[in-house]
Amino acid sequence: MRKSAGAQWRGTPLAAVLFDLDGTLLDTVADIALALNRTLVEYGCIALAENDVRRMIGRGSPILIERAATSQGRMIDDTTQAAMLQRFFHYYGELEEANEDSAQPYPGAVESLHTLHDAGLRTAVVTNKQHRFAAALLKRLGLAGWVDVVVGGDTCARRKPDPQPLLFACESLHVRPSESLMVGDSVNDVQAARAAGIPVACVSYGYNEGRDPHTLDGDALLDSLAELPALLESNSP
Repeated sequence: MRKSAGAQWRGTPLAAVLFDLDGTLLDTVADIALALNRTLVEYGCIALAENDVRRMIGRGSPILIERAATSQGRMIDDTTQAAMLQRFFHYYGELEEANEDSAQPYPGAVESLHTLHDAGLRTAVVTNKQHRFAAALLKRLGLAGWVDVVVGGDTCARRKPDPQPLLFACESLHVRPSESLMVGDSVNDVQAARAAGIPVACVSYGYNEGRDPHTLDGDALLDSLAELPALLESNSP
């Protein structure tokens, strides 16, 4: 198994770092809210405030649609949810295709990816966002070259908080879960990492479905991804 020289997590040699995307590497809430609101209006609902949408992000687009409808007292059946989901994907895709999306890396994200890559660590993005959207965002923002594997919400049969996407990422990177670290912003990331046997560090600035990040049961809490390389180098507790 490949290990980078000197990189450790609490005494265990580290070979790879897995990152969540929305709310961890990238701030995407404005684009998600815009696509969601266009969908809601099309189906006779009212547009939601961006902060309200922020609290709904976390378990993938189908749950986002369900939460948005429920917040307005609308109970939708499976057929309507599936139709709304496709319209959401349509509007979200339009933003990317027209270069009108506004997603940007969080402070420290780019530098952290570069540093980890240069240190010989393998990297992956494991997200509940559809693979095509995640890959396109990373490419547009110039981050694709620093990410070895992208696992989307439609890559595996199950999404986070199930451990399957994380285990798939480790397999694709040819590293063991015990030699990996998950970095995320939500309870979904923590639950998936725990079930996969992977240590997990959480960021304090993410979406986390509106919950206090200090309540996450992670192994470390980062105020910026710029803190991550030094943490792995110094093996701080």
